[in-house]
Amino acid sequence: MDITYASSSLPDLVSSSASMSRTPLTSRPVKIIPLQHPYDSADAPLTSSSSSSSTTSFTRWRTKVKQMKTVDWIDFFLPCSRWIRSYNWRENLQPDVIAGVTVGVMLVPQSMSYAKLAGLQPIYGLYTGLVPVFVYSIFGSSRQLAVGPVALVSLLVSNVLGNFDSSSELYTELAILLSLMVGILECTMGLLRLGWIIRFISHSVISGFTTASAFVIALSQAKYFLGYDVDRSSQIIPLVKSIMSGADQFSWPPFVMGSFILAIILVMKHLGKTRKNLRFLRAGGPLTAVVLGTAFVKIFHPSSITLVGDIPQGLPPFSIPNDFSYVKSLIPTAFLITGVAILESVGIAKALAAKNGYELDSNQELFGLGVANICGSMFSSYPSTGSFSRSAVNHESGAKTGLSGIIMGIIMACALQFLTPLFEFIPQCALAAIVISAVIGLVDYDEAIFLWRVDKKDFFLWAVTFATTLFLGIEIGVLVGVGFSLAFVIHESANPHIAVLGRLPGTTVYRNIQQYPEAYTYNGIVIVRVDSPIYFANTSYIKDRLREYEIAVDQSSKRGPEVERIYFVILEMAPVTYVDSSAVQALKELYQEYTTRDIQIAISNPNKEVLLTLAKSGFIDQIGKEWCFVRVHDAVQVCLQHVPNPNDPPKVPDSSSSRFLERLGTQRNEDISASELESGQRDSVRSKDSDPHLEPLLSRKSH
Repeated sequence: MDITYASSSLPDLVSSSASMSRTPLTSRPVKIIPLQHPYDSADAPLTSSSSSSSTTSFTRWRTKVKQMKTVDWIDFFLPCSRWIRSYNWRENLQPDVIAGVTVGVMLVPQSMSYAKLAGLQPIYGLYTGLVPVFVYSIFGSSRQLAVGPVALVSLLVSNVLGNFDSSSELYTELAILLSLMVGILECTMGLLRLGWIIRFISHSVISGFTTASAFVIALSQAKYFLGYDVDRSSQIIPLVKSIMSGADQFSWPPFVMGSFILAIILVMKHLGKTRKNLRFLRAGGPLTAVVLGTAFVKIFHPSSITLVGDIPQGLPPFSIPNDFSYVKSLIPTAFLITGVAILESVGIAKALAAKNGYELDSNQELFGLGVANICGSMFSSYPSTGSFSRSAVNHESGAKTGLSGIIMGIIMACALQFLTPLFEFIPQCALAAIVISAVIGLVDYDEAIFLWRVDKKDFFLWAVTFATTLFLGIEIGVLVGVGFSLAFVIHESANPHIAVLGRLPGTTVYRNIQQYPEAYTYNGIVIVRVDSPIYFANTSYIKDRLREYEIAVDQSSKRGPEVERIYFVILEMAPVTYVDSSAVQALKELYQEYTTRDIQIAISNPNKEVLLTLAKSGFIDQIGKEWCFVRVHDAVQVCLQHVPNPNDPPKVPDSSSSRFLERLGTQRNEDISASELESGQRDSVRSKDSDPHLEPLLSRKSH
């Protein structure tokens, strides 16, 4: 945009007022950038910001749909076609097969362990590790995410179904129904692109929740180590009481065996993480636990160690859930599991996609997880999602495409078809050791230390969620954590950051005077920046702060005429992305209030949508188009010309806007240079060669 020399707009204001100035104003012209008003262009119709934004979004979406070809539609519904078309058999086949076999061997024992955690028979964990894995490889957009049963979801299933007998057929049917509900919810949110809703849940809330859940999960597995039954609960106090009350029934053989297997798994995991040449040990831990436990049982036949027992052989039968009488009671857990899927699974998938150099649509990823759960529910699966540990192993093993997931599914199918007779002799304590070794990674104490050091508010969220989940249960813990998280969001939105700006010496840049103490302000002018949208929830707070700035005296150095009060308030609106009708009404009320005190409002750098809303509401016409500027500096220089001269006799404030403008127009009888305006002194000597009507207020060197 061209820089033009525009004279001050005050003479126009005075000439249009009811009473004319008695003395002509001879103030110097100011170099400003003209603001393009939306109603000055025939090509820019005056529409509301919300309708313009929605129309633009709809137009962009419709254009994109029209441009989509057949291949694009296939990629949209079958993301696997993207890597199938470009699959390099020589480079990708071997790492995909190795990764698939590695994670498949890890998945088989973990699936049985997580099924026991969910209160189900181990066979349903194997079913959950079969069909969803195949389906996700086709409909999922991540090429490294390993889908299947996970500890946290298994705990949620066990918690919501805690009032039912885990050995009953109804318990199993409800777990499968929950998988269908989660799948439908995930697909719906993916298709409607509603994944952004879960963003309101802070990561510190999820971290506190998973850390507390890890303790609950570990204690729930203690019964397999101790050799006696422990009450099932999602609260730590009942679990501890139950463990202590049955201490007289303690049996040392399962404790010793479980502890030994757990130690082996942890050592293998540590070596796999720290040494690249032993990376395969990380995935081999669960398989080693199962093999050692089974071998010990087959050799010594200990009577005090409980075994998994008979597991049906063969692939799962096809069946559709048909009992929907308990749907209403399962809805909260379905939402919670979906939230975990979005925050954890989609987050893992995005991180892996970035590491491997391809793009991933979170909503499409959510849709793929939903289809996997829906299809899984038709083959006796309970809810599944992406596993952090198995996905990490899959990535580290070199997985390049979704073929590794298909290999995992083949490994699981072979286990179901041929190996289930051997699973009968797996000790329960070995499966419990696998679960405990997995949930140890969920204890995120590093996050708590980081939050304490960086942000006490987020640490408070972490601590509250952790404590309530641990002592009051999963549902209450999540509700309290989410409630506090939303409360912080609302508080930050309703009490936005507002800064008083000052000019950095030697520049035309204006910054927060609290952050830049060297910045100076001008007498009679206050420059305020609102760092958020202005809407009904924060208008009252903003108005109160503006009144404070009018009265309070900042500690920054000041320049310009020595006046004792504020004559101009400049609103820097660059950070303001949106204003609603309540905000417009508040600005109008503020303008009327300022007018009674002879204060003029000026606005600087509003974006197009905000300017459209202010123009349509009549606010721009109310304050005058000449008080809208592109830059804060332009607004300051114009306002400086109209700040009253302290050497003139004091004027009695008048509530009439026209008399206020007339008084400002008669207060100057001689020109004031830029340096004189900043120092508050008049110049008695003027260059004969200078033309006051063409020279900018600031020299060219200052721009």
